[in-house]
Amino acid sequence: MKKLINKPDDVIREQLEGMQAAHADLLKVNYEPFYITRAGGPVKGKVALVSGGGSGHEPMHGGFVGHGMLHAACPGEVFTSPTPDQMHEAAKAADGGAGVLNIVKNYTGDVMNFEMAAELAMADGIKVQNIVIDDDIAVKDSLYTAGRRGVGSTVLIEKICGAASEKGYDLEKLSALCRTLNQNGRSMGMALTSCITPGNGEPSFEIGDDEMEIGIGIHGEPGIKRDKIKSVDEITEMMTVSIIEDKPYTRKLKEWDFGKNEWVERELTDEPLKKGDKVIAFVNSMGGTPVSELYGVYRKMAQITDKFGLKIVRNLIGPYITSLEMQGCSITLMKVDDEMIKLWDAPVYTPGLKWGK
Repeated sequence: MKKLINKPDDVIREQLEGMQAAHADLLKVNYEPFYITRAGGPVKGKVALVSGGGSGHEPMHGGFVGHGMLHAACPGEVFTSPTPDQMHEAAKAADGGAGVLNIVKNYTGDVMNFEMAAELAMADGIKVQNIVIDDDIAVKDSLYTAGRRGVGSTVLIEKICGAASEKGYDLEKLSALCRTLNQNGRSMGMALTSCITPGNGEPSFEIGDDEMEIGIGIHGEPGIKRDKIKSVDEITEMMTVSIIEDKPYTRKLKEWDFGKNEWVERELTDEPLKKGDKVIAFVNSMGGTPVSELYGVYRKMAQITDKFGLKIVRNLIGPYITSLEMQGCSITLMKVDDEMIKLWDAPVYTPGLKWGK
């Protein structure tokens, strides 16, 4: 294992200390327990967006705390869910009086802990809703999930919902937007190499020099099939066509019903992408793939989406939801309407994402 670290046990704290030193104008880091908030404190009268998950996916989530995106983020240990007390304290620190929306990737630990944290926050009088993201078309049910995993759509959703919060959406309207965006997004990833967590020191899975893994997750977990490595055009076509031709998917996710004052299971079925749809296209590096290669992926993906009659209206290309040093990429296509495009274009100023004024 070759990594720029001191001791494995100190990686998260030292990472957070570095973020605080580099971005003191944007972030404030709390160390007992670990969570990150905006430097200016709660935004009064606006719904606070909180997210989190295991570390190792940077810049997600801590790098997306700032104007136009998240109000707080909870970093767990590498590839390990943060704890309910982290999430609870983050919600209290971020709440500006209009409630909290937790954006939760669909992994068993994250879902369970965010539910517990929401109950703790609501006991404090903070109105909280949890929306679960489950956009990975490759895997349904695994060691880590019940249903599809939450991956690339999370980044797009945090940006669009962050802008909606700044615009003044209330908790109900913001939750509905988040829910719709989740239904509109589909992702798929692949890997050329595994990754090594600092605490383990060994690859998360073994893969030959001439092999690739299709359908990997963001925690270094294996995918749905192993194959001989192919050209970038072949790999991109395999993933893009799978996303576009994905069948309607029915999910059952728990959300808080404020009328009944209890968790209820909501059943939602999304619609497949179709000719004429406007989409945001996101080509993401898993950490070890250079941007130059991502543009090769984007080139072929754009040709395929055009062939299917989809209109790419915005794009994002780069390492935004990573898996340590894994070589590989993911593709996300998210259907959007004109209001969502305006929210995407709205100014954002975070360590990991910046545009506008």
